[in-house]
Amino acid sequence: MKPAGEEFPKEKYDELNVFIESLETTKGALIEILHRAQHIFGYLPRDVQLYIARKLGIPGAEVFGVVSFYSYFSTKPGGKHTISVCMGTACFVRGADKILQEFREKLGIQTNETTEDGLFTLKDVRCIGACGLAPVVMVDGKVYGRVKAGDIDGILNSYRTKEVQHADKVPGGVK
Repeated sequence: MKPAGEEFPKEKYDELNVFIESLETTKGALIEILHRAQHIFGYLPRDVQLYIARKLGIPGAEVFGVVSFYSYFSTKPGGKHTISVCMGTACFVRGADKILQEFREKLGIQTNETTEDGLFTLKDVRCIGACGLAPVVMVDGKVYGRVKAGDIDGILNSYRTKEVQHADKVPGGVK
């Protein structure tokens, strides 16, 4: 089964099937299966959710309910780079809300959206665990501490530059 409008290769579904079949029981394993599916597919579109529901013999609404409840799960493809702005107490009192707003303006998107070029997804998170460096921004696992609004262009441009450099090395890439 290939989802309508999505071009996921059969191998991705095969990989998910191997994982599901490796479980001793699927009873109570929905969240674990959804985690693995999101890892395989990158996100959980409706058709992947329905595929999992059929595979487990449960209603699609049950799968959707779990996916929509937990903020970890995403129903839309993410950008190549995920920017997470910590909104925990220490970061918030040191201006994380202003940092988040600045990212929104610079990227032209809201929280949990992806830029039109597919390069960045913006998220706000509860805590990154680096309170001593507040306010903290994390991009693809790299932590930036004591971030100021004036640092944002530099952070974004470093990832944009990496993309251009990578494209230069790829045959047929942007020159």
